[in-house]
Amino acid sequence: MTDSNNISSPAATLAKSRLYLNCYKHMQSDELNLPTIPDVSFKIRRAINDEGASNSKIARVVQIDPSITARLIQIANSPFYHGRRKIESCPEALTRMGLNAAQDIITAFALKSVFKAKSPIIRKKMNSLWEHSSYVAAISAVIAHKTPGFDPDRAMLAGLIHDIGIVPILTYADEEPEILESPTDLQEAIDELSVDIGIQIINQWDFPSDFADVIINAENWTRKGEDKPDYSDIVIIAQLHSFIGKTELSKLPKMDELPAYQKLISSSLNIDKSISILDQAKDEINHIRQLLR
Repeated sequence: MTDSNNISSPAATLAKSRLYLNCYKHMQSDELNLPTIPDVSFKIRRAINDEGASNSKIARVVQIDPSITARLIQIANSPFYHGRRKIESCPEALTRMGLNAAQDIITAFALKSVFKAKSPIIRKKMNSLWEHSSYVAAISAVIAHKTPGFDPDRAMLAGLIHDIGIVPILTYADEEPEILESPTDLQEAIDELSVDIGIQIINQWDFPSDFADVIINAENWTRKGEDKPDYSDIVIIAQLHSFIGKTELSKLPKMDELPAYQKLISSSLNIDKSISILDQAKDEINHIRQLLR
C-alpha cells in the first residue's frame, strides 16, 4: 500500500508500467480492447441506416429492447419534441423525432452497459464516470435545445462520450488490482492516455468525425476554434456548469470568460449573459439524467 505521501510501492509502479505499455502498445497497433456498442444498438443503427427500411420495420427492431422503446416514447413526449397529442407507440415516436435523432438517443441509452466493472473500487469509479458523463450530456442537450442550429440529441451523445477514453483504462485496472494501490498513478494514466483512446473508440464506432474534437477539447477552457459555435463549445460549457457546487469550480475560469460561451451568446439571444437558462431548466436536465439511468 502507499504511505501518507502517496509514494507508489514497487508492485504499484510495475503495474503502472504495464498499464502504460499495454494500453500504448495496443493503441498503436489498433489492438486495444475497446468497448463495443451493445448489440441491440448496433442492430438499430444498421436498420435506421438501411435506405429501404420503413418506420414500422425499424420499430420492430427497436422493440427488441422494451426499455429502450419505453424511453424513446418518453423522449418523444418530452419538451424537446412536444406535440399536440401524446405519443404512445414506437413508430409514432420515430416519426416525431426523426431517424437520425432516434439513432443518437438509442445509442446514448445503450452506452450505459459499457460502464461496467467487477471490483467494487473500479465499479464505483465507473459509476461516478457515468454520472458525470450523463450530467454533462443532459446539460449539453438543454443548451442545444435553446440554441438555434444545434441538435439536442446529437449534443446529448457528444456530452455522453466526452470521457469515453477513460473506460478501457478503468477496465484494465479492473484486471490489475496492484494498480489500485496508487490512485495517483491511475489518474496519471487516465490524464495521458484517455484522449487518444477515446478517439480510437469513436472511430471504431463510426461516430461523427467532429466528436473527436469534443473528446480533445472537453476541458480546453481557452479553446477558440472557429468563429461559429460547435458541439465542442456546448460540451465545454456543459462541463464547466457540471462543476457548480463542487470544489473543482474554484480552480476553473468563470463562465463568461470562456471563448465557447462568448461564441454561443453572440449567436443566440436564447443564451443570456448569466446563463440562467440552465438554472431554469433543472427539471429538464434531471429528466434526461433519469432517462439515461
